[in-house]
Amino acid sequence: MKFLRRQFLHLAAGAAALPAVSRIAGADTYPSRPVRIIVGVPAGGPIDLSARLIGQWLSDRLGEPFVVEKKQSAAGNIGAETVAHAPPDGYTLLMAFASSAINATLYENLNYNFLRDIAPIASVNRIPLILEVNPGLAVNTVAEFIAYAKANPGKVNLATPGIGTAPDVAAELFRMMTGIDVVIVRYRGTPAAVTDVLSGQVQAMFDAVPTSIGHIKSGKLRALAVATAGRLEVLPEVPTVAETVAGFEAAGWAGVCAPRDTPAEIIDKLNREINAGLVDPQLKARLANLGAIPFAGSAAEFRRFIADETEKWAKVIRFANLKAE
Repeated sequence: MKFLRRQFLHLAAGAAALPAVSRIAGADTYPSRPVRIIVGVPAGGPIDLSARLIGQWLSDRLGEPFVVEKKQSAAGNIGAETVAHAPPDGYTLLMAFASSAINATLYENLNYNFLRDIAPIASVNRIPLILEVNPGLAVNTVAEFIAYAKANPGKVNLATPGIGTAPDVAAELFRMMTGIDVVIVRYRGTPAAVTDVLSGQVQAMFDAVPTSIGHIKSGKLRALAVATAGRLEVLPEVPTVAETVAGFEAAGWAGVCAPRDTPAEIIDKLNREINAGLVDPQLKARLANLGAIPFAGSAAEFRRFIADETEKWAKVIRFANLKAE
């Protein structure tokens, strides 16, 4: 009887260890086949290009293809929903971006809950926004812009690339924090919005730095301020909005996520590899060419960041009474 009891205890202990052993083995052998990175934005923009750069980095480091797959429509909701409902095995990932946090409040009937159903892996970069005006508008600073808008209520038009985009909520945040009465003119995409600011059809907009920096340096647009917490290396002479409007900050961002319940060992492995890329000189330089700022951190830090962004933009969306189109 003592032998049988000892044998039973030995087998039970072995069985209890199996899940931990299999998890470790799974992480050690991951990935063993191609991995999809779902991207819900048009090709060629900073989010798409960031996904491709990170995908190539992970392919080179981990020995299996990380392939970008487009699921474009509904402000990234189709892509996020695809990943939320995918098997939590690390083979379907999401390139999340600013709208991932904004959509949680903007859309009332999503078939997923981003904070509940998506597991953040690693932040990748932040994409700075800039407040710019047509040179025909006689303002040179944020303070002058605010004063002009207050002296001319309802007569200043502020373009955005569409409802619920990062520049759109940045414009609404600016309106909320300054109390100015401006008309938000929403376009279907950045090119049309920038074109109308260049032509003077509208006077101003918040835009991603990569899209506008060429126009700013050529003098076709006037940069009033960047919306980041600190000044940018690419435009060191341009002040921040926060230097005039205390506490103002808005930016696009990108990061890699997975379905919830993805094993922690796989998330940790991907986080390590992505963070290694963000300090690699070549990858950093390629991200910088997109106008993006590397944004490294732990999975837990990325989760807190997304939760904070969701809460921040929920307040703005409710203030502006924004509704998804």
